[in-house]
Amino acid sequence: MKKQPALLIQISFLICLAALMPAYVFGGTNQDFLIAVDGIERVSGKPGWIVLDCRSKKLYNAGHIPGAINLGDSCRYALRDGTERIKKVSEMEAILGNAGIDNAKHVVVYADAKNLDHATTGFWILEYLGHDKVHFLNGGFDEWKKSGKLIDKKARQISPSTFKAKVNKSVIAGTNEMLGIAKGKIKNIQLIDSRSEKEYSGKDNRALRGGRIPNTTVNIPHDKTYDKKTGIISFGKVLSIYATLDKDKRTIAYCQTGARSTVTYLAMRLLGFKDPSVYDDSWVVYGNSIYPPYPIENEQWVNLDVLGKMKKAIDTMAAEIGKLKKENARLKKGGVEQKAEVEEEEAWRNPLEESGCGAEEDEE
Repeated sequence: MKKQPALLIQISFLICLAALMPAYVFGGTNQDFLIAVDGIERVSGKPGWIVLDCRSKKLYNAGHIPGAINLGDSCRYALRDGTERIKKVSEMEAILGNAGIDNAKHVVVYADAKNLDHATTGFWILEYLGHDKVHFLNGGFDEWKKSGKLIDKKARQISPSTFKAKVNKSVIAGTNEMLGIAKGKIKNIQLIDSRSEKEYSGKDNRALRGGRIPNTTVNIPHDKTYDKKTGIISFGKVLSIYATLDKDKRTIAYCQTGARSTVTYLAMRLLGFKDPSVYDDSWVVYGNSIYPPYPIENEQWVNLDVLGKMKKAIDTMAAEIGKLKKENARLKKGGVEQKAEVEEEEAWRNPLEESGCGAEEDEE
């Protein structure tokens, strides 16, 4: 029997590896709920399918996917209260039912790159309510426009229906569970901080106290998950970002108000995490605690990021004042005649314009 050349053996090995790789790398993933723009055209307007524009009513009225409906506000606000906590189940049932959504219908949610977390909030809430027919338009309205698809400005109304929730409690984490994790009483759970790096470190403080929840596993800012220009979520990119996490463990995402962490939730669902969840109270509740104070790692009581910006502003003002003093000294040396001319010139100037208080309209 002839020996195979070493190069031929290596090539054969790589071919076999490539054939086996999809089964290994993509095994246990869930890409079925992602829909491309061409897929929307195949289902929009068909019985049993509803396309839900999760953006604001203003953006919806300015132009939307033909046949799409809107809840009267973005999903992030329509389904949550004034503190950005999810509304009571009965209230959300009524909102969805009045919009024509029932348990039998497939719902495709979308927004745009700038408002991606509005769509992911809708996706997560529908899954929290036990709806098992939720889909996500990858690329959202931006991709729809880029593809040259038709845009409609006529609002669509669907006959009211009945939506009955079958609450899935596992996809929402409460403060008691988070305190158990923070204090080390609850173990074997992964925490993802979906906020920015500055918020995670405590430099950007948006509550009474800044920092992070103790025993947080990793900081993955929500906007690392998708392309900020297109709103497209790339499976390969998500796979690499979350590669260090165990998909078999319960994994909870948190942020400031619970909206950005729903982007993380979508990524976990895409990767096939068995027990993904969102801490809906998030930092707006946790970071504002005083009695009793919840434990915080790298705790900050002062917003260092804001102080830094204030220092820059003060330095700029000081420099401008220095220039004005020099100019004033120069004018005094110029004599009385020049001073009179300057005073005459300043007499007709608009004081609002000079102070920058808005004599002219601001550019958009």
